[in-house]
Amino acid sequence: MSQRHAATGFPDEPLVRAVNVTKAFHGTEVLKGIDMDVHRGEVVVLCGPSGSGKTTFLRCINQLETIDGGRIWVDGDLMGYEDRGGTLHRLTDKRMAAQRRDIGMCFQRFNLFPHKTVLENVIEAPMQVKGTSRPQAEAAARELLDQVGLGDKPSAYPAQLSGGQQQRVAIARALAMDPKLMLFDEPTSALDPELVGEVLKVMRDLATRGMTMIVVTHEMGFAREVADRVVFIDAGAVVEEGPPDQCLGNPQHQRTRAFLSRMRREEAAHARAVVQTVTGTADALGAVGGLDDESTPSPDEAAGRHPTT
Repeated sequence: MSQRHAATGFPDEPLVRAVNVTKAFHGTEVLKGIDMDVHRGEVVVLCGPSGSGKTTFLRCINQLETIDGGRIWVDGDLMGYEDRGGTLHRLTDKRMAAQRRDIGMCFQRFNLFPHKTVLENVIEAPMQVKGTSRPQAEAAARELLDQVGLGDKPSAYPAQLSGGQQQRVAIARALAMDPKLMLFDEPTSALDPELVGEVLKVMRDLATRGMTMIVVTHEMGFAREVADRVVFIDAGAVVEEGPPDQCLGNPQHQRTRAFLSRMRREEAAHARAVVQTVTGTADALGAVGGLDDESTPSPDEAAGRHPTT
Protein backbone atom coordinates (compact mmCIF):
# COMPACT_ATOMS: atom_id res chain seq x y z
CA MET A 1 0.00 0.00 0.00
CA SER A 2 1.32 3.43 -0.94
CA GLN A 3 2.08 6.18 1.54
CA ARG A 4 -1.08 7.98 0.39
CA HIS A 5 -3.16 5.34 2.16
CA ALA A 6 -0.80 4.06 4.83
CA ALA A 7 -2.67 5.78 7.64
CA THR A 8 -6.30 4.97 6.92
CA GLY A 9 -6.30 2.30 4.22
CA PHE A 10 -9.05 2.02 1.62
CA PRO A 11 -12.79 2.08 2.32
CA ASP A 12 -14.41 -1.34 2.38
CA GLU A 13 -16.78 -0.67 -0.53
CA PRO A 14 -14.95 -0.55 -3.88
CA LEU A 15 -15.61 2.21 -6.37
CA VAL A 16 -15.25 -0.29 -9.23
CA ARG A 17 -16.32 -3.91 -8.99
CA ALA A 18 -15.99 -6.35 -11.88
CA VAL A 19 -17.32 -9.88 -11.51
CA ASN A 20 -16.65 -12.66 -14.04
CA VAL A 21 -16.46 -10.26 -16.98
CA THR A 22 -16.25 -11.96 -20.36
CA LYS A 23 -15.95 -10.55 -23.87
CA ALA A 24 -15.41 -12.13 -27.28
CA PHE A 25 -14.78 -10.70 -30.73
CA HIS A 26 -15.83 -12.82 -33.71
CA GLY A 27 -15.73 -15.98 -31.64
CA THR A 28 -12.35 -15.24 -30.03
CA GLU A 29 -12.59 -14.92 -26.25
CA VAL A 30 -10.70 -11.78 -25.22
CA LEU A 31 -11.75 -11.56 -21.57
CA LYS A 32 -12.15 -14.84 -19.71
CA GLY A 33 -13.88 -14.09 -16.44
CA ILE A 34 -12.13 -11.01 -15.04
CA ASP A 35 -12.74 -10.30 -11.34
CA MET A 36 -11.42 -7.02 -9.95
CA ASP A 37 -12.15 -4.48 -7.24
CA VAL A 38 -10.74 -0.94 -7.27
CA HIS A 39 -11.17 1.19 -4.17
CA ARG A 40 -11.60 4.94 -3.94
CA GLY A 41 -8.29 6.72 -4.19
CA GLU A 42 -6.50 3.59 -5.39
CA VAL A 43 -4.16 3.53 -8.39
CA VAL A 44 -4.24 0.19 -10.19
CA VAL A 45 -1.84 -0.50 -13.05
CA LEU A 46 -2.80 -3.16 -15.58
CA CYS A 47 0.17 -4.67 -17.37
CA GLY A 48 0.71 -7.58 -19.66
CA PRO A 49 1.52 -8.44 -23.29
CA SER A 50 -0.13 -6.60 -26.15
CA GLY A 51 -3.42 -8.25 -27.05
CA SER A 52 -3.97 -9.65 -23.56
CA GLY A 53 -7.29 -7.81 -23.03
CA LYS A 54 -6.20 -4.83 -20.93
CA THR A 55 -7.64 -2.14 -23.19
CA THR A 56 -10.79 -4.14 -23.81
CA PHE A 57 -11.37 -4.36 -20.07
CA LEU A 58 -11.01 -0.58 -19.71
CA ARG A 59 -13.47 -0.03 -22.53
CA CYS A 60 -15.92 -2.42 -20.88
CA ILE A 61 -15.84 -0.41 -17.66
CA ASN A 62 -17.27 2.68 -19.35
CA GLN A 63 -19.31 0.65 -21.85
CA LEU A 64 -17.43 1.59 -24.98
CA GLU A 65 -17.54 -2.18 -25.41
CA THR A 66 -20.51 -4.34 -24.46
CA ILE A 67 -19.67 -7.20 -22.13
CA ASP A 68 -20.88 -10.69 -23.01
CA GLY A 69 -21.05 -11.97 -19.46
CA GLY A 70 -20.54 -10.90 -15.86
CA ARG A 71 -21.24 -7.49 -14.36
CA ILE A 72 -19.42 -4.23 -13.69
CA TRP A 73 -20.44 -1.67 -11.09
CA VAL A 74 -19.04 1.85 -10.74
CA ASP A 75 -19.98 3.59 -7.49
CA GLY A 76 -22.82 1.12 -7.03
CA ASP A 77 -24.30 1.61 -10.52
CA LEU A 78 -24.52 -1.45 -12.75
CA MET A 79 -22.81 -0.27 -15.94
CA GLY A 80 -24.80 -0.57 -19.15
CA TYR A 81 -27.64 -2.60 -17.72
CA GLU A 82 -30.59 -2.58 -15.39
CA ASP A 83 -31.24 -5.64 -13.22
CA ARG A 84 -34.94 -6.51 -13.24
CA GLY A 85 -35.53 -9.51 -11.04
CA GLY A 86 -32.22 -11.10 -11.94
CA THR A 87 -32.54 -10.43 -15.68
CA LEU A 88 -30.30 -7.82 -17.29
CA HIS A 89 -31.84 -5.26 -19.62
CA ARG A 90 -29.63 -3.02 -21.74
CA LEU A 91 -29.82 0.68 -20.89
CA THR A 92 -30.69 3.26 -23.49
CA ASP A 93 -27.84 5.22 -25.06
CA LYS A 94 -28.92 8.29 -23.11
CA ARG A 95 -28.72 6.50 -19.75
CA MET A 96 -25.34 4.99 -20.63
CA ALA A 97 -24.05 8.43 -21.58
CA ALA A 98 -25.16 9.67 -18.16
CA GLN A 99 -23.16 6.88 -16.51
CA ARG A 100 -20.06 7.80 -18.51
CA ARG A 101 -20.13 11.39 -17.24
CA ASP A 102 -18.48 10.26 -14.02
CA ILE A 103 -15.68 8.40 -15.81
CA GLY A 104 -12.79 10.19 -17.50
CA MET A 105 -10.77 8.35 -20.11
CA CYS A 106 -7.50 9.20 -21.85
CA PHE A 107 -6.57 7.21 -24.92
CA GLN A 108 -3.29 6.50 -26.70
CA ARG A 109 -4.27 9.13 -29.24
CA PHE A 110 -5.30 12.50 -27.94
CA ASN A 111 -8.56 12.95 -29.91
CA LEU A 112 -8.59 16.73 -29.50
CA PHE A 113 -10.76 18.91 -31.72
CA PRO A 114 -8.18 20.31 -34.16
CA HIS A 115 -10.26 23.39 -35.02
CA LYS A 116 -10.71 24.42 -31.38
CA THR A 117 -8.22 26.07 -29.05
CA VAL A 118 -6.90 24.37 -25.94
CA LEU A 119 -9.40 26.27 -23.79
CA GLU A 120 -12.29 25.45 -26.13
CA ASN A 121 -11.36 21.75 -26.06
CA VAL A 122 -11.49 21.71 -22.27
CA ILE A 123 -14.77 23.64 -21.84
CA GLU A 124 -16.72 21.80 -24.56
CA ALA A 125 -17.98 18.83 -22.51
CA PRO A 126 -18.90 20.73 -19.30
CA MET A 127 -20.92 23.23 -21.32
CA GLN A 128 -22.59 20.78 -23.71
CA VAL A 129 -23.10 17.81 -21.38
CA LYS A 130 -23.44 19.32 -17.92
CA GLY A 131 -24.88 22.69 -18.90
CA THR A 132 -22.13 24.66 -17.16
CA SER A 133 -22.11 28.34 -18.03
CA ARG A 134 -19.23 29.54 -20.19
CA PRO A 135 -17.70 31.80 -17.49
CA GLN A 136 -17.76 28.92 -14.96
CA ALA A 137 -16.39 26.44 -17.48
CA GLU A 138 -13.59 28.78 -18.51
CA ALA A 139 -12.59 29.53 -14.92
CA ALA A 140 -12.44 25.80 -14.10
CA ALA A 141 -10.59 25.05 -17.35
CA ARG A 142 -7.91 27.63 -16.63
CA GLU A 143 -7.33 26.09 -13.20
CA LEU A 144 -7.01 22.65 -14.79
CA LEU A 145 -4.60 23.93 -17.42
CA ASP A 146 -2.47 25.39 -14.64
CA GLN A 147 -2.63 22.02 -12.90
CA VAL A 148 -1.26 20.20 -15.96
CA GLY A 149 1.37 22.85 -16.64
CA LEU A 150 -0.32 24.50 -19.62
CA GLY A 151 -1.66 27.67 -18.08
CA ASP A 152 0.10 29.69 -20.79
CA LYS A 153 -1.48 27.78 -23.71
CA PRO A 154 -5.25 28.47 -23.60
CA SER A 155 -5.27 30.11 -27.04
CA ALA A 156 -3.04 27.56 -28.78
CA TYR A 157 -4.41 25.02 -31.23
CA PRO A 158 -3.53 21.30 -30.99
CA ALA A 159 -1.31 21.44 -34.06
CA GLN A 160 0.84 24.04 -32.28
CA LEU A 161 1.52 21.71 -29.34
CA SER A 162 3.88 18.79 -28.80
CA GLY A 163 2.46 15.33 -28.30
CA GLY A 164 3.08 15.53 -24.56
CA GLN A 165 1.27 18.86 -24.37
CA GLN A 166 -1.66 17.49 -26.35
CA GLN A 167 -1.96 14.53 -23.99
CA ARG A 168 -1.94 16.88 -21.01
CA VAL A 169 -4.76 18.86 -22.64
CA ALA A 170 -6.64 15.57 -23.05
CA ILE A 171 -6.16 14.87 -19.34
CA ALA A 172 -7.41 18.36 -18.45
CA ARG A 173 -10.42 17.83 -20.72
CA ALA A 174 -11.29 14.58 -18.95
CA LEU A 175 -10.85 16.21 -15.52
CA ALA A 176 -13.17 19.07 -16.53
CA MET A 177 -16.10 16.69 -16.08
CA ASP A 178 -15.08 16.17 -12.43
CA PRO A 179 -14.91 12.37 -12.77
CA LYS A 180 -14.99 9.87 -9.94
CA LEU A 181 -12.68 7.57 -11.90
CA MET A 182 -9.93 8.09 -14.48
CA LEU A 183 -9.05 5.42 -17.03
CA PHE A 184 -5.74 5.69 -18.89
CA ASP A 185 -5.11 3.50 -21.93
CA GLU A 186 -1.35 3.58 -22.55
CA PRO A 187 -1.32 7.41 -22.44
CA THR A 188 2.39 7.68 -23.25
CA SER A 189 2.73 5.02 -25.95
CA ALA A 190 2.29 7.49 -28.83
CA LEU A 191 4.81 9.97 -27.42
CA ASP A 192 8.44 10.52 -28.26
CA PRO A 193 10.68 9.34 -25.39
CA GLU A 194 11.56 12.81 -24.11
CA LEU A 195 7.86 13.73 -23.74
CA VAL A 196 6.80 10.75 -21.63
CA GLY A 197 7.96 12.22 -18.32
CA GLU A 198 5.80 15.33 -18.50
CA VAL A 199 2.61 13.25 -18.88
CA LEU A 200 3.60 10.81 -16.13
CA LYS A 201 4.24 13.77 -13.81
CA VAL A 202 0.65 14.94 -14.27
CA MET A 203 -0.57 11.43 -13.53
CA ARG A 204 1.60 11.27 -10.39
CA ASP A 205 0.09 14.56 -9.25
CA LEU A 206 -3.43 13.18 -9.80
CA ALA A 207 -2.57 10.13 -7.71
CA THR A 208 -1.26 12.38 -4.92
CA ARG A 209 -4.55 14.29 -4.99
CA GLY A 210 -6.43 11.03 -4.41
CA MET A 211 -7.87 10.40 -7.87
CA THR A 212 -8.99 6.82 -8.43
CA MET A 213 -7.12 5.58 -11.49
CA ILE A 214 -6.89 2.44 -13.59
CA VAL A 215 -3.87 2.68 -15.87
CA VAL A 216 -2.87 0.43 -18.75
CA THR A 217 0.82 1.09 -19.26
CA HIS A 218 4.18 -0.45 -20.04
CA GLU A 219 5.93 2.21 -17.95
CA MET A 220 7.14 -0.04 -15.16
CA GLY A 221 8.91 2.81 -13.38
CA PHE A 222 5.57 4.61 -13.03
CA ALA A 223 3.96 1.39 -11.78
CA ARG A 224 6.65 0.90 -9.13
CA GLU A 225 6.44 4.47 -7.91
CA VAL A 226 2.74 5.33 -8.10
CA ALA A 227 0.63 2.16 -8.19
CA ASP A 228 -1.01 0.77 -5.10
CA ARG A 229 -1.56 -2.49 -6.93
CA VAL A 230 -0.30 -4.06 -10.14
CA VAL A 231 -2.49 -6.54 -12.02
CA PHE A 232 -0.84 -8.73 -14.64
CA ILE A 233 -3.24 -9.85 -17.36
CA ASP A 234 -2.39 -12.42 -20.01
CA ALA A 235 -4.65 -14.12 -22.56
CA GLY A 236 -7.73 -12.45 -21.09
CA ALA A 237 -7.24 -13.60 -17.50
CA VAL A 238 -5.71 -12.17 -14.32
CA VAL A 239 -2.51 -14.15 -13.81
CA GLU A 240 -1.03 -12.31 -10.85
CA GLU A 241 -1.70 -9.21 -8.76
CA GLY A 242 -0.29 -7.49 -5.71
CA PRO A 243 1.67 -4.48 -4.47
CA PRO A 244 4.33 -3.28 -6.93
CA ASP A 245 7.25 -4.50 -4.83
CA GLN A 246 5.73 -7.98 -4.81
CA CYS A 247 4.30 -8.25 -8.32
CA LEU A 248 7.18 -6.49 -10.06
CA GLY A 249 10.01 -7.25 -7.65
CA ASN A 250 9.25 -10.87 -6.84
CA PRO A 251 6.70 -12.24 -9.34
CA GLN A 252 5.47 -15.74 -8.66
CA HIS A 253 4.18 -16.74 -12.08
CA GLN A 254 6.47 -17.65 -14.95
CA ARG A 255 4.41 -15.60 -17.44
CA THR A 256 4.85 -12.51 -15.27
CA ARG A 257 8.59 -13.08 -14.99
CA ALA A 258 8.93 -13.49 -18.76
CA PHE A 259 6.95 -10.30 -19.40
CA LEU A 260 8.98 -8.26 -16.92
CA SER A 261 12.23 -9.53 -18.38
CA ARG A 262 11.13 -8.24 -21.77
CA MET A 263 10.03 -4.94 -20.20
CA ARG A 264 13.48 -4.48 -18.65
CA ARG A 265 15.06 -4.86 -22.06
CA GLU A 266 12.62 -2.36 -23.54
CA GLU A 267 13.23 0.08 -20.68
CA ALA A 268 16.96 -0.12 -21.40
CA ALA A 269 16.31 0.67 -25.06
CA HIS A 270 13.92 3.46 -24.00
CA ALA A 271 16.62 4.97 -21.77
CA ARG A 272 19.10 4.87 -24.62
CA ALA A 273 16.61 6.65 -26.87
CA VAL A 274 16.00 9.36 -24.26
CA VAL A 275 19.72 9.99 -23.79
CA GLN A 276 20.41 10.12 -27.49
CA THR A 277 17.41 12.36 -28.15
CA VAL A 278 18.19 14.82 -25.38
CA THR A 279 21.98 14.94 -25.64
CA GLY A 280 22.51 14.01 -29.27
CA THR A 281 25.13 11.54 -28.15
CA ALA A 282 25.41 8.26 -26.30
CA ASP A 283 28.24 9.50 -24.08
CA ALA A 284 25.87 10.26 -21.19
CA LEU A 285 24.41 6.77 -21.16
CA GLY A 286 26.25 5.81 -18.00
CA ALA A 287 24.24 8.43 -16.11
CA VAL A 288 20.96 6.65 -16.80
CA GLY A 289 19.91 4.68 -13.73
CA GLY A 290 18.10 1.40 -13.54
CA LEU A 291 20.03 -0.49 -16.21
CA ASP A 292 21.52 -3.78 -15.17
CA ASP A 293 24.94 -4.89 -16.39
CA GLU A 294 23.51 -7.22 -19.00
CA SER A 295 21.39 -4.52 -20.61
CA THR A 296 23.98 -1.72 -20.52
CA PRO A 297 25.35 -1.36 -24.05
CA SER A 298 28.83 -0.49 -25.08
CA PRO A 299 29.39 3.01 -26.50
CA ASP A 300 29.41 1.52 -30.00
CA GLU A 301 26.11 -0.28 -29.42
CA ALA A 302 24.53 2.80 -27.85
CA ALA A 303 25.50 4.87 -30.87
CA GLY A 304 23.98 2.30 -33.21
CA ARG A 305 27.31 0.98 -34.48
CA HIS A 306 28.13 -2.70 -34.64
CA PRO A 307 31.38 -3.50 -32.81
CA THR A 308 34.05 -5.10 -34.89
CA THR A 309 34.68 -8.78 -34.37
